[in-house]
Amino acid sequence: MLDKLEYLIVLAAEKHFGRAAERLGITQPTLSAGIRQLEERLGATLVNRGSRFQGMTQEGERVLAWARRITDDVRTMREEIHTVRRGLSGHLRIGAIPTALAIVARLTTPFRSRHENVTFEVTSHTSAEIIAGVENFEIDVALTYLDDERLRRLDAYSLYSERYCLVTTRGSRFSDQESVTWEEVASVPLCLLSGTMQNRQILNRHLGAGGRRFTAVMESNSMIALLSQTRAAGAAGAATIMPFRSAAVLGLAEPMVAIPITEPDVSYRIGLVTARRDPRPPVVGAFWEEARLLTEL
Repeated sequence: MLDKLEYLIVLAAEKHFGRAAERLGITQPTLSAGIRQLEERLGATLVNRGSRFQGMTQEGERVLAWARRITDDVRTMREEIHTVRRGLSGHLRIGAIPTALAIVARLTTPFRSRHENVTFEVTSHTSAEIIAGVENFEIDVALTYLDDERLRRLDAYSLYSERYCLVTTRGSRFSDQESVTWEEVASVPLCLLSGTMQNRQILNRHLGAGGRRFTAVMESNSMIALLSQTRAAGAAGAATIMPFRSAAVLGLAEPMVAIPITEPDVSYRIGLVTARRDPRPPVVGAFWEEARLLTEL
């Protein structure tokens, strides 16, 4: 039955029988038959069908939630058995908001130096996607903003505070100043994260304070894309805004410069989050506890 639950999980993610079958490495008839067998065993219709996938039924949504938990519990059991026999190993799925991606290495590097049989998958998401991914057991741990009511359903702790700097090129406007105000930053053509990102919503509040207008000449869900555009544009082009820690980790090279944004000096808490469960998968539990012991990121 476990394999049929996995069929349902992948189908819900892909929303297409053909793509789900391809991802599972089976034929589409095998997938369809497996879903029907699951429905017969549970005595309920789980998937709305027509000529194509049309979504989950109400019963299907409930079974899907249980399927995710059951398959993750089985994964945890297997990892615990493996850990007893051979020590800590496994694959850790880490999600991060774009502004925290550069910080992930500060966590994974010391962890892997102690546990060389652990591998990582790091993906970028919006804060909403992170919460959904953690709750659905598709993300093991994540770095995200902690000022979010939805995090009450998860375990979380603070890692650091995100403060901001204007990143521009030497010779551009404000590049020789020791600091800039949000009003000054708003007067510069900017490359900013996409509007769906919580970081962008934060920046919108401060750049647009008091009805101030500002111009975003480029939007992206990647900080690297924003930095590349800023560097290519040169002194006459645009600038971007990024957290100080990310700028420090990336090590901005000439002709890029990072200038603190003050008046006001704003900060937002970034932390690690994971699903609230006991026991945690061994790799997740070890990563969670060792990250908490770090004194500096």
